[in-house]
Amino acid sequence: MLKKFAMLATVAALFVACGSSNEAEMEAKAAEIEAQAQELMDKMEADMKAAEAEVNATMEDAGEAVEGAVDDAAEGMEAAADKVEEAVAE
Repeated sequence: MLKKFAMLATVAALFVACGSSNEAEMEAKAAEIEAQAQELMDKMEADMKAAEAEVNATMEDAGEAVEGAVDDAAEGMEAAADKVEEAVAE
């Protein structure tokens, strides 16, 4: 009976001893994983900001193109109206 108790105590001590080193390893791994996750989040945020800047630049270019097209159309309409007026006046 004493041998069984000694064996049980030895196994329990082994679990306690291994558990504490594993706990330290687990905490180190958790810290490493947290650092990697933060790194990924920072990279994603930087990528999102870059994409947002690119979209804004594209939208500005498109806005300028539309504005130019509207101005050209307005000039064309004015020229056509002038021609119609000249034709009517003749």
